[in-house]
Amino acid sequence: MEISLKGKRALVGGSSRGLGKAIAIQLAQCGAEVTLMARNEERLKIALAELPASFGQQHNYLVVDYANFEEFQITIAAWFKNRQVDILVNNTNGPAPGGVLDKTIDDYQRSFDLLFKTVCFLTMEALTGMRAAKYGRIINLSSITVKEPLQNLVLSNSIRSAVLSWSKTLAREIAPLGITVNNILTGYFDTERLNEIYRVQSENKGIPLPELKNKMIMEIPIGRLGVPEEFGYLVAFLASGFSSYITGANIPIDGGLLRSL
Repeated sequence: MEISLKGKRALVGGSSRGLGKAIAIQLAQCGAEVTLMARNEERLKIALAELPASFGQQHNYLVVDYANFEEFQITIAAWFKNRQVDILVNNTNGPAPGGVLDKTIDDYQRSFDLLFKTVCFLTMEALTGMRAAKYGRIINLSSITVKEPLQNLVLSNSIRSAVLSWSKTLAREIAPLGITVNNILTGYFDTERLNEIYRVQSENKGIPLPELKNKMIMEIPIGRLGVPEEFGYLVAFLASGFSSYITGANIPIDGGLLRSL
């Protein structure tokens, strides 16, 4: 099976580094024309230079700040005014770690804007073109913590769960149009984001960072952290025609870490 995305246009959030960047590279390798999206323009330029263009694609980037929803709306609406995409990957960094007693109501509101409202608005903008074309792939990056919440990630646990419920509802409504919506439940991948979480936990628990990291890796049945490229392979499949009968799904990619069904 060879995945070809030639002629497809993809918009990938949070793609200046980490999992988002790995996804963008894999989609480009499969032939898609990719628009990177993140807030750091210098990193976007570096990532753009790394995208393969063997099929003559004209890749691009879009500077957006997910943390400022008002500006995000303006930027996204203007970009979609004369454009449409076939593949949308919703991805952004999560809010700051912390437990229930550490957070305020304002923290929850900011997290809702960051993780929910941006996904909702961006998806609705993309759906205009997808509905007209009667084709589309919407892929949301979530976390395994929606199934087994971690105490120090209360904001992410809460808001990402809302995104999954919204996505399931949306998937059923637009399935007849040839548009699929799926969520990926992300496990532990070797990224800057994960190292930040490790650092905070190390400080809170008073455990040396290397010891904490090794202890967490030992809980993964496969015995290692995920490699970002492996994540990109899954997204490429979900973005392809081979996944046309998969929608409304929550797919873990975690090395077997989840204990729940």
